[in-house]
Amino acid sequence: MDPLHVMILRPGVCCCLVDISCLVLTYLCMCLHSHLLLRIQQNDFTLMVYLPFLHTSSFPVPKEDWLMSQVYRKDTLNATCLMNNLSHSQSKLKHNVARQIFVEHNHKVIYCEVPKVGCSNWKKIILLLTMNLSRKANEVQQDQIHRTPLIKRLSSYPSDYQEELLTSYTKVMFTRDPLERLVSAYRDKLLHSEPYYSITVANEIKAMFRKNKNSTEKVTFQEFVNFILAKKQEHLDIHWKPMFLLCDPCNIHYDILGKFETLEQDSDHVLRNIGAPEDLQYPNFKTHSSEKRTNDDITLEYLRKLSSEQIEKIKKLYQMDFALFNYPYDLKMNLYQTDTV
Repeated sequence: MDPLHVMILRPGVCCCLVDISCLVLTYLCMCLHSHLLLRIQQNDFTLMVYLPFLHTSSFPVPKEDWLMSQVYRKDTLNATCLMNNLSHSQSKLKHNVARQIFVEHNHKVIYCEVPKVGCSNWKKIILLLTMNLSRKANEVQQDQIHRTPLIKRLSSYPSDYQEELLTSYTKVMFTRDPLERLVSAYRDKLLHSEPYYSITVANEIKAMFRKNKNSTEKVTFQEFVNFILAKKQEHLDIHWKPMFLLCDPCNIHYDILGKFETLEQDSDHVLRNIGAPEDLQYPNFKTHSSEKRTNDDITLEYLRKLSSEQIEKIKKLYQMDFALFNYPYDLKMNLYQTDTV
C-alpha cells in the first residue's frame, strides 16, 4: 500500500509528529476557529480539506440548526478555497460562469444553476417570482422552463452591472454528492430518449470506444465514464462538469449554500429569506416519475461496474467538489472496495 500522508491542523496544539505504520500525523498550530484542517496526500493526489465537524471533547459540536449549518458550509468552502489557492482577484466574471447564473429582480435573488441538483424546479420558482404569478411551481410545464426568455441570465447584463447585482442581491447555490450527481446525469441523459444526449452524444461515445460504431445498444456507464475522463474539465458538459467550475464559489460569495440532501429545508429557508409568497414551495417534481430517484444504493450499484483505475480517476476529477462542499467520498469508495475485493 502506498504511503498516505495526513496533516491535521488545529489551534492550540503544539507541533509534533506521530508515525503510525503507513500513516503520518503531523499536528501544527493554526488559528482557524476551533475546527480541523486536513491535508491528504497519496502519490500525486493532494487535497486540502476543512472539517468543522471533526472535534474532541474540548471542541463540542454546536447545535445543528439551519443557520449553524450555513456557517459550517461557508467555513468549509472558504478554508478549502484558501488552502487550494482557488480565490483570485479578477476584474471580470468569466462568461461561462455568468451564463450559469439566473437573476430575479423582484426579490433580488441570484441563483446559480447546477444541473442534476433540482435546477429545473428552481427555474420554475424563478419564473413564477419574475412574473408575479400566484401559481404552484408544479403547474409550470417542464419543457417551457428551459426555453423561456423570461428568465434572465447574469451574462445578458454588462459586466459592471453584473458586479453590482452580485454585490447587492441574495446569491444562492445548491450542490449534490458528486458521484450521485454523475450517476443521475448518466441515467437521465444517456438512458432516455432525449435526442441530443441519447443520439448525438451517444454516437460520439460509441465512435470512441466501440468497434461497431453503429451498434444500437445503449451506452454503458463504463463507456460514459471513460468518455468524461478523456476530456478536459473545462470542456465537459454542464450536466457532469465539476460544480465548482460552474458557479465559481471561491470568487462569488454565495449567501446561501443549499444541498440536494437537505433540499426541502434549504429551499424553504431561501424562499422565506427573499420574501417569496408564503404559499410558494419548492416542488417535488421528477421528470421520469416512474423511476426511483438516484440515491446512495443506486449510485453504488453503478460504481461497482467501474474498475479501480476508473474510480481513482473519477475521484481526482471531482476532488475539489468533494472538498469544497464537504462530501465524504471515502465512504462510498470504501463500500465499493469492500464489494469488489
